[in-house]
Amino acid sequence: MRVVADLGLCQGHQMCQGEAPEVFGFDDDVDLVTVLQEHPDDSLRSQVAAAVTYCPAMALAIEED
Repeated sequence: MRVVADLGLCQGHQMCQGEAPEVFGFDDDVDLVTVLQEHPDDSLRSQVAAAVTYCPAMALAIEED
């Protein structure tokens, strides 16, 4: 899987960090999400899926490789 963040949609809620802190970070300087692992291990799929689901701005997606 590939994790994608649309920075044009991101509103800096940081919900993704709470769901998958190994995959998502946060850049305080620009108030936007950062993707720490673009291709995380499949063992993190459920956490990444929760981050995508609970993102209030719908700025995250999973693309299948």
